[in-house]
Amino acid sequence: MSHPKRIGFLSFGAWHPAGGMTNSAADALRQTVELAVAAEEIGIDGAFVRVHHFSRHLSAPFPLLAAIGVRTSRIEIGTGVIDMRYENPLYMAEEAAAADLLAGGRLQLGVSRGSPEPAHNGAEAFGYSVDAADAREKTARFRAAIAGAGVVPADAGGRPGSALLAVQPHSPGLADRIWWGSGSRETAAWAGEQGMNLMSSTLLLEDTDVPFAELQAEQIAVFREAWENAGHSREPRVSVSRSVIPITSDLDRRLFGDDANEDQVGWLDGALSRFGRSYTGEPDRIAKELARDEAATAADTLLLTVPSQLGVEYNAALLETIAREIAPAIGWRRAAADAAAA
Repeated sequence: MSHPKRIGFLSFGAWHPAGGMTNSAADALRQTVELAVAAEEIGIDGAFVRVHHFSRHLSAPFPLLAAIGVRTSRIEIGTGVIDMRYENPLYMAEEAAAADLLAGGRLQLGVSRGSPEPAHNGAEAFGYSVDAADAREKTARFRAAIAGAGVVPADAGGRPGSALLAVQPHSPGLADRIWWGSGSRETAAWAGEQGMNLMSSTLLLEDTDVPFAELQAEQIAVFREAWENAGHSREPRVSVSRSVIPITSDLDRRLFGDDANEDQVGWLDGALSRFGRSYTGEPDRIAKELARDEAATAADTLLLTVPSQLGVEYNAALLETIAREIAPAIGWRRAAADAAAA
């Protein structure tokens, strides 16, 4: 089977005292829940959050995801991405299963090694190794735990028994809803081999002198080939992120009217990297340009980064404009309308 085209929002949950409409961590958390509720009413398919540590951004995803889960009924909820270097995989398995059960099986978890954080060896401060290889090992242990595997021997009178205990609670199906945040073709191939969905952002940790969308489309093709060669039985999912800002008011023009709408190339995390362009301008022009974006059309899910510090009302209106005037150009249909017609 193939998945229909989906769109979701991706929020960093940035907040700063006296900085826009989001002045505190409490504002950021509550407004993210409120935007998810508004997005579901609009017909948007997903509410995703970016996880950062030691900065004024969203950081502890599972209480937030659980809160969104109990306030909504249809929208997918997820992360883009959790840096596994900072995680205890078994404790994370408990939290993820609980959040997924509260949401009725709508959790879509993006995990990865993560992008550079502001703290020097921040994961080490949490008590963990900063080695990227450990992030993959933790991911494997986490995936085994949420799949219901026994992960620790039972106690037999102070000695390890023969029975292995599984993490509880267990949420059936969650193991198939884990995405690997990939920044290169090599890691995309690895994700496909491992049987995880692919999550690709507006940053690739490689550059081959081709436009970002073309390089990302190549990454998606590599992932799907690796998935097929590995013989996985289910159909994989693929998401890409884009910054889409339709200009429909004087405020939009003042805030975003000077955007160059061009790829950028620079050094990040020791690699020459390519940063994807924004799509800023009149809605009809964005629709035409986005329809020519090879990666956006190849993916089944498009995550739209939102300027969270502008508040819920602004971002809900932005999502409504995208849903009405832009997303249909890439094959998306409003979920609420589909549900009503079913």
